[in-house]
Amino acid sequence: MHTDDLTIQAKSFTNVRKLPEGNIKIATWLAFLLIPLSGLITDIYIPSMPHMAHDLQQSEAAIQLTLTLFLISYGASQFIAGGLIDSYGRFRLVLFSLAVFVLSNLVIVSTGHIEMIYAMRIVQGITTGFIVTAKRAFFVDVYEGEKRKHYLSIMSIVWSSAPVLAPFIGGYLEKYFNWQANFYVLAGYGLVMLILEWIFSGETVKVWRSFSPKHVLNDYKLMLKDKVFVAGMLICGLSYGSTMIFGLSGSFIIEHGMGFSPVVAGYAALLMGLAWMSGGFIGKSLLHLSFLPKLRISNYLQLAFVVAMIVTGFWLDNIFSLLLFAFLIHVCVGFMFNNYFAFCLGRFPSMAGMASGLAGGVNYIITSIASYTAVGFLKPDNQSSLGYAYLIIGVLAFVVLWQLSRKKMLAA
Repeated sequence: MHTDDLTIQAKSFTNVRKLPEGNIKIATWLAFLLIPLSGLITDIYIPSMPHMAHDLQQSEAAIQLTLTLFLISYGASQFIAGGLIDSYGRFRLVLFSLAVFVLSNLVIVSTGHIEMIYAMRIVQGITTGFIVTAKRAFFVDVYEGEKRKHYLSIMSIVWSSAPVLAPFIGGYLEKYFNWQANFYVLAGYGLVMLILEWIFSGETVKVWRSFSPKHVLNDYKLMLKDKVFVAGMLICGLSYGSTMIFGLSGSFIIEHGMGFSPVVAGYAALLMGLAWMSGGFIGKSLLHLSFLPKLRISNYLQLAFVVAMIVTGFWLDNIFSLLLFAFLIHVCVGFMFNNYFAFCLGRFPSMAGMASGLAGGVNYIITSIASYTAVGFLKPDNQSSLGYAYLIIGVLAFVVLWQLSRKKMLAA
């Protein structure tokens, strides 16, 4: 990129309100509160899925599609979001996206048409893509060196808090209210964050990049030539795809197959969130260990737990064994995700928005395709069939890590 392009771009944004030095701490807390938004949107209504299907007179697959459409649009939007936030800034785009997000939730609760819900879930995916991409880039903008690594690692753990809290909240919202209550809560959360962002946040871009198809493509080509970065996006997508397999199937197995209530399904999803978060904490505590070996060990354990889940499911198919093996699998994939996603975000600090957008976009595209394909093909309705869905993704992750090891792309 030419210096003149950057100068012209910078001059056009001299009137943007910069983040005040004294607001960095509170802006960091706001970023941490917005990072889990994508997980909150996907997980809060999981216990309500069976009741949505009944209320809207739709099939299980039709309701599951509301989750997949969000994931695809969320992932796809980040490809362009990264370039736009590097060119036009984080602050104003986040404010606009939050406002649209609030309105989309209000539309969902006021309609009974599944097609309109599909459309609004796509809108939510796009707006959330801009919000989360900008907030991931925030940590690269504001912090450097070891402090940056620390915050990026913490960011992954904070992001995993949504799968812990959201289904727990959603289960009780479904029990005492209805499925629409989930989206009222999302609208309220978005409105509060919009107000706080407007009052306390500001622009953090250090180097303005000219937005054009040529520049964006050149930046993407540079990143996609980095095979370690590409492998990281694949591993992250497959790891999160494992959690979405349970998100798509778990509530139906627990409520329809085993006869438990939405509250129990919410607690089960909460347990999976705790597993993911535990993997993140373990990953942060082992940052000092060699990168590739610890990822491969985690993948080996993942596959071992999957095989045990399948085998034991033939004679021990109950909620306790189901959740035990799913918990152990989610710890492993949470560990892998935490390590590699933080690595990807810090790989290109001069293109923080682009790297955040590309890594996040590819992650969610792979997540949505892998999880929905596995669930759609196998239609898990018990412990063993759920294990087969996990096995597909675990084997794919094994192949990627094996290629990294064989070609010695990462230090042992």
